[in-house]
Amino acid sequence: MNPKKITVFIFAVLLVLFGLTYLSKPITDAETTTDGFSFFGKVVKYPTTQTFFATEAISEEKKEQIDSIVDNIQELVVVEEEEPEAIVDTILTDSLKKKNIPDFSKIDTSKIQRIAYPKDGGAYLEKLKAQLNKPKCRIIHYGDSQLEGDRISAYVRNRLQGIYGGGGPGFIPIKQVYHQLSADVTCSENWLRFAVFDPTQKKFEHMKYGVFTSLSRFTEPFKVPLDSINTDTLPQVKATMTVGISKRSYANLRTFKSVTVHYGNAITPVKVAVFNDEVLLKTDSLVTDTLYHTLTIKVPEPPTNLRFEFETKISPDFYGITLDTPTGVALDNVAMRGASGTIFGKLSGTNFKAMADNLKPNVFIFQYGGNTVPYLKDSIGVDRYARYMLSNINWVRNKVPDASILFIGPSDMTTSKDGLKFTYPLLPYLNEKLKETCLANNIGYWDMFHAMGGENSMQHWVDQNLASTDYTHFGPKGTKVISELFFMALYLDLSKDNMTTGVKENEVKTGEKSKGL
Repeated sequence: MNPKKITVFIFAVLLVLFGLTYLSKPITDAETTTDGFSFFGKVVKYPTTQTFFATEAISEEKKEQIDSIVDNIQELVVVEEEEPEAIVDTILTDSLKKKNIPDFSKIDTSKIQRIAYPKDGGAYLEKLKAQLNKPKCRIIHYGDSQLEGDRISAYVRNRLQGIYGGGGPGFIPIKQVYHQLSADVTCSENWLRFAVFDPTQKKFEHMKYGVFTSLSRFTEPFKVPLDSINTDTLPQVKATMTVGISKRSYANLRTFKSVTVHYGNAITPVKVAVFNDEVLLKTDSLVTDTLYHTLTIKVPEPPTNLRFEFETKISPDFYGITLDTPTGVALDNVAMRGASGTIFGKLSGTNFKAMADNLKPNVFIFQYGGNTVPYLKDSIGVDRYARYMLSNINWVRNKVPDASILFIGPSDMTTSKDGLKFTYPLLPYLNEKLKETCLANNIGYWDMFHAMGGENSMQHWVDQNLASTDYTHFGPKGTKVISELFFMALYLDLSKDNMTTGVKENEVKTGEKSKGL
């Protein structure tokens, strides 16, 4: 064989293959576009000359835009955790409250993606402002894996508690399936976790998963009717749960004054003993009428080692614990890995409402959409999802009709196409459809997609170590940045004096740096 002829042949083939890139063109099929040729009714994918030489889908102009968004609020991002300042009954002094109010003179507010409001934005904001200024305001933040470990929620909670008062991280599940930053909760090995949003688990027929959509037990659920079981033959089972403050959390989150255990479906007598540093604080028993109930322990100081000991034959369903203060803002983080926000309508309405009547949530934040993006095929699927999401929000609203509803849209997400990473094709339309649906139904909408830079922005967030290499989730630094962007958008509107006229989408009074509102 002649090496020279082989080399010439290889170069000739490569030249022909490259030449074909000039003949390739974008071809639209249904609602997708790809580069290639149309061959007897079939599409053969092939790069164009432009995509062949492209190294990334994001332009330098886009990078500069994202950098300006991030740099604009970096000075306001809370990074260091300080020791808690003395707060008596969580009532903030004027000087302490002033200290926590953002200094708008340090930023260009025109670069903040503002919240879009329904038609009567003034009334919406007035109600939201009144709720936050109540002696006690509870916010429940539902979302997918973007929230796991109290991400985003912890930052926003800390910011709001710094201004409106309050302390503690709110809801914490007993059985942990992911790392929690906001409180140290450990339990004995016999605890089990069941979540209505977990597709790998068979759902309980009673569908009593509570407001927090999951429960923990320390005995296996029976697969036969309970009235067919002779409980006298069952052994007593013990389980423990220990609660302590987390040194990794924000200062405000370490100042809770009460620990409340939320439970239901108790059938056999349950003994409870509560200790702190091995000192017995309380003995009690749980109510065994199968309905929703609570057990609250008041703590003058955040506990260093608060231990609950339970003993019974059949475990109740434990919906989790809440770590709160008597007044101020409480914000519960309810993270649902893999969920798209469409499980609420399947829950037991009676159980959900009983728990909601006790918790008295004033505001619900829904943050969904990302998990459905990879599976959307066309605009019909997007429209169907938006309707389904609305029906689930309305289900919750029906149980708590006085609550305000705010929706946070999906972030940018990246897929691969022709060797490059691009925003999922239907994500921009999903974002707009969710916004349209929310605004038409008295729900505020924060556009996270455009807040972080819009189409193809996730790539630069990853390159700047602000997001993980799955091109979906924010990293630790990026979480603080996106959380501050949301908080700033909310607080810019809450701090306005002229609420009566409402705040239009992305309303900006000036392109210069704000001198305070």
